[in-house]
Amino acid sequence: MPSADQRRQRVFDWLDAHAIPYTWYEHPEAPTCEIALSYCRGDGARHCKNLFLRNHKGDRHYLVCFDAEQRLAIRDLEQRLHQGKLSFASEQRMERWLGLRPGSVSAFGLINDPARHVHLFLDSRMRTWERFAFHPNDNRATVIVSREAFMRYLAAVGHTYEFLALY
Repeated sequence: MPSADQRRQRVFDWLDAHAIPYTWYEHPEAPTCEIALSYCRGDGARHCKNLFLRNHKGDRHYLVCFDAEQRLAIRDLEQRLHQGKLSFASEQRMERWLGLRPGSVSAFGLINDPARHVHLFLDSRMRTWERFAFHPNDNRATVIVSREAFMRYLAAVGHTYEFLALY
């Protein structure tokens, strides 16, 4: 498993190679959204919570992104996603499909899934946000991208995704 610095640099290299503009800043380690928000307020972006889930058979994996200031119960997600019974994916599955460890999950983890196995669900409210904030696969930094840049990222990474009302 690459180090946090290597995972971060891979995101920057990928974004640069695809001409996707971004800004970023460092902060102390922030393994939860609550901690990250305490470091990241005032940057002008909406911070995203990212959950990595699997179906009950373990053959489908989902990344769910939504406003970090919202809370979602997994049972509510099951009803909204219509994917059957869901559970949090194990650390081993997270490493296999996203190349990440707990506390650093981000939509940028999709660059580590060239088979495009993981399906992305985005809260529909994200369509109206001007700027997004995600960890760059390292919870000691935050990347800020515009909505347009994020949509370009999604097109370039090539994973299936859909917007849903999550709350």
